[in-house]
Amino acid sequence: MSIFQTVILAIIEGITEFLPVSSTGHMAIVSAFFKIEDDAFTKLFEVVIQLGAILSVVVLFWKKFIDFKNPLFYLKLFIAIIPALLFGAVLKKHIDNVLETPIFIAIILFLGGIVLLFVDNWFKHPEILEEKEISNRTALFIGFYQVLAILFPGLSRSAATIIGGMQLKLSRTLAAEFSFFLAVPTMMAATVKSLYDIYKESPEVLNTSGIQTLALGSIIAFVVALAAIRFFIQFIQQFGFKWFGVYRILMGGILIILILLGKL
Repeated sequence: MSIFQTVILAIIEGITEFLPVSSTGHMAIVSAFFKIEDDAFTKLFEVVIQLGAILSVVVLFWKKFIDFKNPLFYLKLFIAIIPALLFGAVLKKHIDNVLETPIFIAIILFLGGIVLLFVDNWFKHPEILEEKEISNRTALFIGFYQVLAILFPGLSRSAATIIGGMQLKLSRTLAAEFSFFLAVPTMMAATVKSLYDIYKESPEVLNTSGIQTLALGSIIAFVVALAAIRFFIQFIQQFGFKWFGVYRILMGGILIILILLGKL
């Protein structure tokens, strides 16, 4: 992986991680376009830079994450991450196989876009407006929605959890924020697992060059994500989700055509 490819993938990750457009899907498609080898290091890189992007949440919402006077907040995150931990371990081979099929990701991008066109009309009357009103049961169900993104790469983890939160009566803004919060322990767990796997199976890739590539990608993704989060919150408050649906439909449709024509 060249420095140019590292920078491009990190920028894409930083922009798309918190938008309901699937960062994993975008990186898989771009990797296929650049013909980046789908080896152990590439898979590790994609997970680690996701963590880099997600750590921007801790910076932007640091008052919430360092509020040890509110242990129930951490309990809700712990409960919500349980489904992803269980299903992620069981379905890892499925995930890896699906990520090798861009046509599947493109189709999920397209279909997910259709859903986003109507989400704002489906959930017009939220009842839960503050984090303290989220029950443990609601947190657990949002965690199960996150599993859908594990089952269907290209769906978008943020889209699945935000739509799930809105279906469970959370406001748009609160659903987005809880999705951000949930991403932190989820990606920390995924990164630790990926680092352990690669250390056990292919420790040679964790050389000086590999570590520098991981560090560069993580820093870029982190900085770009800081701006992306602010944009996303302001955008959905003003316009909702339909324009993300339009983007996904156009992006997915173009990719499907390119793949069927053998151009990608």
